Amino acid sequence: MTAGPVGPPGPLRDAEAVVLVGGQGVRLRPLTLSAPKPMLPTAGVPFLSHLLARIRAAGIEHVVLGTSYKAEVFAEHFGDGSAFGLELEYVVEDEPLDTAGAIRNVSHLLRERDVLVFNGDILSGLDLRSLVDTHRSSAAEVTLHLVKVDDPRQFGCVPTDADGRVTAFLEKTEDPPVDQINAGCYVFRRSVIEDIPAGRRVSVERETFPGLLADGKRLQGHVDSSYWLDMGTPAAYVRGSADLVRGELPSVALPGRPGEALVLQGARVAEDAVVDGGSTVGADAVVEAGAHVTGSMLFDGAHVGADSEVRGCVIGAGARIGSGVTLRGAVVGDGAVVGDGCELLDGVRVWPSVEIPAGGVRFSADRR
Repeated sequence: MTAGPVGPPGPLRDAEAVVLVGGQGVRLRPLTLSAPKPMLPTAGVPFLSHLLARIRAAGIEHVVLGTSYKAEVFAEHFGDGSAFGLELEYVVEDEPLDTAGAIRNVSHLLRERDVLVFNGDILSGLDLRSLVDTHRSSAAEVTLHLVKVDDPRQFGCVPTDADGRVTAFLEKTEDPPVDQINAGCYVFRRSVIEDIPAGRRVSVERETFPGLLADGKRLQGHVDSSYWLDMGTPAAYVRGSADLVRGELPSVALPGRPGEALVLQGARVAEDAVVDGGSTVGADAVVEAGAHVTGSMLFDGAHVGADSEVRGCVIGAGARIGSGVTLRGAVVGDGAVVGDGCELLDGVRVWPSVEIPAGGVRFSADRR
């Protein structure tokens, strides 16, 4: 007998979620001058849409967003969460409280035994139900999602014993003893959150977690090898969006089928232009004849001129790229203009509404 289709999982009982979205996204400027980092377009929708869809798919229904920078934008877009099948609530952080302080700041809205906490700039394929299962089977106070990285020197390391119990939290070092790091997703017992000091800055890595270890509490590591990416830099942001477009990390929030490109409503791509590498062409954007856009994001209303190359870039809303332009690894802010024949490479950032004249910036000799 052939099995019938498998429906979505039922609710994840006694669990809810907190998503921390209060940061200013300084590393992503100038993009974050107009929108909070979790609201930046990512594979055609705000990044937060992908995370909320994953949370709902895991069976969690109540989510609290801890907001601060441009806090009103979240509620304006997501409302009460009903479009996602969620109950969304919002708490505004009036002054920076760090990670643990921000979690404590939303505690008055929490009501379940277990609370999943997410940093709002991490793209991950983690099985959330598996994380909760680890938390409950180990009877931990807090369970941490850990990932193994090739170069852990730029991260804090989290060693664990043979049973997966966390033994220490180590600061960045040139000779890290383990390759597993804190991946920015946790399960807390709600009682632990309520014990975090209120009304001041508190760091989970430097105060909360070391304090729990010193008190003999169980902190459990859940090591996972699925997709994981910190979206904090322009290069990582572009990569994450491209991975979503190509389906390397499936997302039900993707507004189209996975493929080499995502072209949104009203966009126009010339027949002999090439758009590939997981690029997104935003609503009403234009890619003219002979242009090649690869592994890049064009926000709504952006315009790429004829015979231009755009590789690994973000082009802001309403920005205009002239003809014969070469952009590689560049960020062009909303409404900016890059004139014909310019060449912008290797991390260049053009601030919103700035106008660069034709040939005004090049990284190589003029072509003759």
